[in-house]
Amino acid sequence: MLISIAAQREGIPFPAFIEAILMEGVFEILREAGIRMPRVIGPAISIVGALVLGQAAVEAGIVSAFMVIVVSITAISSFAIPNYSLANAARIISFVLMVLAGIFGLYGVFMGLIALILHLCKLKSIGIPYMTPIEPKAKYATKDTIIRYPLWLNKTRPKVISGLNTPRVDADNIVTKKEKENPEFR
Repeated sequence: MLISIAAQREGIPFPAFIEAILMEGVFEILREAGIRMPRVIGPAISIVGALVLGQAAVEAGIVSAFMVIVVSITAISSFAIPNYSLANAARIISFVLMVLAGIFGLYGVFMGLIALILHLCKLKSIGIPYMTPIEPKAKYATKDTIIRYPLWLNKTRPKVISGLNTPRVDADNIVTKKEKENPEFR
């Protein structure tokens, strides 16, 4: 597979970094055009435009077919982010990481990720650190972070944000494990 990728890159006039930036830039233009078009033809314009421009760029020898595949996979996976503002932030971060990778290589990617994590650790939302559920470690604070516990186990709020009001609002309405197993228990 590496040999076929290297053979495809043989006739390309640009380095992979420039190629990726060009492809991502064109895709961002197509995405914005699709957003600003009427709802009926907007998505069709961006899909057809990406297909036509990608095929034309490969046939012209400007980009490799492998780079078109990589950029299309990243573009399609970016649609998995439902919040538009968060998706824009993720795109900007990916461009910054791409530039760092182009300049410094793998060290640049790690430097960018470390800078991003440090920035997230410094953020505060309503006076509470943004990374609170993950760090500092509290015994039961991580019940609602990456993997959510069942509702019948989540009867109290995390201690960092609850103060004196520790039970959850609908803690009485949560079906317990005993009630789940035996419906007559209710």
